[in-house]
Amino acid sequence: MGGEPHNSSGLPSFILTGLPGLETSQHWMFLLLGALYVVAIAGNALILFIIKEEQSLHQPMYYFLSLLSVNDLGVSFSTLPTVLATFCFHLRKISFNSCMAQMFFIHLFSVTESGVLLVMSFDRYVAICNPLHYATILTDARVVQMGMTVFIRSFCMLFPLPFLLKRLPFCKANVLSHSYCLHPDLIRLPCGDITINNIFGLFTVISTFALDSALILLSYVLILHSVLAIASREERLKTLNTCVSHLCAVLIFYVPMVGVSMAARYGRHAPQYIHTLLSLIYLFVPPMLNPIIYSIKTKEIHQRLCKILLGTKF
Repeated sequence: MGGEPHNSSGLPSFILTGLPGLETSQHWMFLLLGALYVVAIAGNALILFIIKEEQSLHQPMYYFLSLLSVNDLGVSFSTLPTVLATFCFHLRKISFNSCMAQMFFIHLFSVTESGVLLVMSFDRYVAICNPLHYATILTDARVVQMGMTVFIRSFCMLFPLPFLLKRLPFCKANVLSHSYCLHPDLIRLPCGDITINNIFGLFTVISTFALDSALILLSYVLILHSVLAIASREERLKTLNTCVSHLCAVLIFYVPMVGVSMAARYGRHAPQYIHTLLSLIYLFVPPMLNPIIYSIKTKEIHQRLCKILLGTKF
């Protein structure tokens, strides 16, 4: 289906796709994605409820975990409308403005997640390397400031994206590769000069994901240096264990992201469903696994969750 040139007569619409090459599996795929949505939404909502109700969890570490859960809910709700429409109701057409809005929110929450993981690594760094001043460094006011800074940075970085796309002419067949709108997918479609878009996109990636991952790595180098100075092996393991949940959250966020980037760059001849599946893993797995990891590894959350779900008392 060909798209009309972008001009004063109106903005183009886009066609969403499910799983190219796996059309016979669409209903099973929807059941799988539906299960992932239920786990992600219920899990993150439970984390937020437990942190709100449990006074002992009113600490910086858990405030940052709350931010992560809110952000993961945002990711889930950003993709839900079009995934539901595509896989369940076979409604594949999406207007230009709706697509731009969805693209903005998906990338907003993605960049915000990177920022939240960075401030969580700072929290772990202070707790391990400067424990005596933890309460004075990470005050409630400073936690709020850090959270607001992460969100404002994400918003300011991504706000120009829809407008940079809106100025371009769309003359090709406006068929997207996914059941939701992503910038790398949309930027392939215009028939005008996309140099400015590419430069801005590269600048955004470097100043958010690349910078955040480098700082997270630096924080763990410093943490490891501090931990190795502890004489007792048991104490070293106990200290490192406080970082396991965060390290898992970092890995399940960045590894799929790198996989999607590598596939886009070097896997152009791979079947399209491979790209689609990698993209689904990137957007669906972290929101689902984060609450599971923190529920298992965090004793206070685990106990409260067991009490809620099983009526178990400790």
